[in-house]
Amino acid sequence: MLGLRTSDYYFDLPPELIAQDPLEDRAASRLLVMDKNTGEIQHHIFKDIIDYLDKGDCLVLNDTKVIPARLLGTKVDTGAAVEILLLKRRENDIWETLVRPGKKLRTGAKVTFGNGELTAEIVSVLDDGNRLVQFHYEGIFEEVLDRLGEMPLPPYITHKLQDKNMYQTVYAKYEGSAAAPTAGLHFTTDLLERIKEKGIDIAYVTLHVGLGTFRPVKVDNVKEHKMHTEWYQVTAEAAEKINKAKEDGHRVICVGTTSCRTIESAADENGHLSACADNTSIFIYPGYKFKVLDCLITNFHLPESTLVMLVSALAGRDHVLHAYEEAIKEKYRFFSFGDACFFTDKMPEK
Repeated sequence: MLGLRTSDYYFDLPPELIAQDPLEDRAASRLLVMDKNTGEIQHHIFKDIIDYLDKGDCLVLNDTKVIPARLLGTKVDTGAAVEILLLKRRENDIWETLVRPGKKLRTGAKVTFGNGELTAEIVSVLDDGNRLVQFHYEGIFEEVLDRLGEMPLPPYITHKLQDKNMYQTVYAKYEGSAAAPTAGLHFTTDLLERIKEKGIDIAYVTLHVGLGTFRPVKVDNVKEHKMHTEWYQVTAEAAEKINKAKEDGHRVICVGTTSCRTIESAADENGHLSACADNTSIFIYPGYKFKVLDCLITNFHLPESTLVMLVSALAGRDHVLHAYEEAIKEKYRFFSFGDACFFTDKMPEK
């Protein structure tokens, strides 16, 4: 069946279209708008998104905050350079991590960072090769991490970010992500205020984005891919806003695939949301029936990725690949620091 092979989601992307730096003005990114039902395309600037939102709509944003999870240090006994990437806090100062080079960091190995204000010991090696690491320091861990850590940028970003905040949404609140929910990077505080003034409700949910979001699909049959697990939370306030929009006949518009995966994971079979917190490994690909989401604001994703499959479940594979073809022709900027697209269910009347 077309759409269930990984190769069905391949497209050829010129490397020069991969954005390496964010724009100074977040809302100045380009915006490709596609009617998910007809495939009609319009080209705009991101700040024009407000023209596509109607009074009563509910915009769902992921308020997770990226931690500077990349630590560069040295092995205490040999002085060899090592890298530790924080994935998940297990308890207090023990973290699940990804380490490089793995051969040098066996159980019991000690690492020092900065001028020794942070040290680490490998507690155990997990089945998948990740390490449990115990950290030692004085003061508050988050403050030490802020001084010593770097943002864990995606593998296709080839240089260090000058300003950490540019890989953070303006509404980021709860620390825990190893990657940014990048569709939200286009919003400015001013644009969000204008959206509220127009009568659009904003609901904040939290999903801590893991590095598994960049993991390639290595199986030919889409159904055989095993999704990574991420933690999410929906507050009573957010659930109420989303439920109200649906009950009143308005649209729920997710900003980014992470917001989409959160509300689709949290909703019951009737599409009703309640306050909850849980882990999700939901995998959305064509054939999936959305319970809550109506429209999606997102960035342009990697070929053959689970994210392209998710968007294709909403707008249809042919429409999505056509949108990407058009974006490449028009030289849109791709991936985390790139431009945005909005898959809508209607175009404004001219």
